[in-house]
Amino acid sequence: MFDFKLEATDGLARAGTFTTPHGDIQTPVFMPCGTQATVKTMAPHELEEVGAQIILGNNYHLHIRPGSELIRDMGGLHKWMKWDKPILTDSGGFQVFSLNHKVKIKEDGVQFNSHIDGSKHFFTPESVIQTQVNLGSDIMMVLDECAPGDSDHRYARQAMKRTHEWAKQSVDAFKKLADPEKQTMFPIVQGVIFDDLRAESAKFMASLDTKGVAIGGLSVGESTEDMYRILDVVNPHLPTEKPRYLMGVGKPENIVEGVYRGIDMFDCVHATRLGRHGCFWDYTGRHSIKNAKFAKDETPLLSSLDNFASSGFSKSYIHHLIKANEVLGIRLLSMHNLAFLFDLTAKIRQAVIDGRFEEFRKEFYDSYKIKN
Repeated sequence: MFDFKLEATDGLARAGTFTTPHGDIQTPVFMPCGTQATVKTMAPHELEEVGAQIILGNNYHLHIRPGSELIRDMGGLHKWMKWDKPILTDSGGFQVFSLNHKVKIKEDGVQFNSHIDGSKHFFTPESVIQTQVNLGSDIMMVLDECAPGDSDHRYARQAMKRTHEWAKQSVDAFKKLADPEKQTMFPIVQGVIFDDLRAESAKFMASLDTKGVAIGGLSVGESTEDMYRILDVVNPHLPTEKPRYLMGVGKPENIVEGVYRGIDMFDCVHATRLGRHGCFWDYTGRHSIKNAKFAKDETPLLSSLDNFASSGFSKSYIHHLIKANEVLGIRLLSMHNLAFLFDLTAKIRQAVIDGRFEEFRKEFYDSYKIKN
């Protein structure tokens, strides 16, 4: 269980299969965020219909509400939310720092107040593992300190060293608390935007007895150029036999460039958030359905995608739904955006297998225009 089979490479781009108790994951893969045990506006069967292989939950949010013990008593996340494919749970470390102004970082963990009711909580590496054992996710993440993107080198190093110590404690906690046939765990490379720290962190995380490695702290305000440079820095230090997960990154161009730099797994809230704001992707770029030019457009969002959101309705109709603040419009755009990313990663995977990823990358940028 949790074996990663590398099936093809083309440059640094990779295609593989990661085995889990709830099914195989073909990589490269995009993972929708189901922060509160739901991908916003979408039912589990709809996610499966448009091609989702794995979804995310969030340890912080589910710990705060309804509590991991309740989910455990209800049979775990898979049973509770009616999703029988793999689930990855983020540790919640990022939310501890992003949602709370009163955080006390200690050597043994983090004290913080709930963003809902102000109640006090304390996360330790072991408690975060225990919570995710209760949730029953296939892949759990370690507690880490995601230092701000504008941190100086001194603080970035302190946070990285603390993250390394917590990762070691997490490995020990996992061995004590989890069943390795049912769950696995990924540590997280940190180091802000400093090349030397990122290389050191990548080497350290690669040395741990885990089934994969994640790269964090590259979607918290850093420039795209910094993100790509850091991926170039860490790639040589990551083991080829483990999947690499770039956390919180999921725009189409970021996925293409991430795969180009050896990344296998991606997640982001952007697809459904864009849908809630009336935007959609196709292979020419990002568009706002609110634009007046779509009012009388009889074409679907993307006819080549065989699902009712992408090809079942005209842009004119969805334009009307969004302008009228109808929930169906948000649902259709969210579903389409996810379907688009699943189609994109499937095309990338096939291009890697066929040894034509460089050609695919050029073709992608020939038609796809990036908007800030």
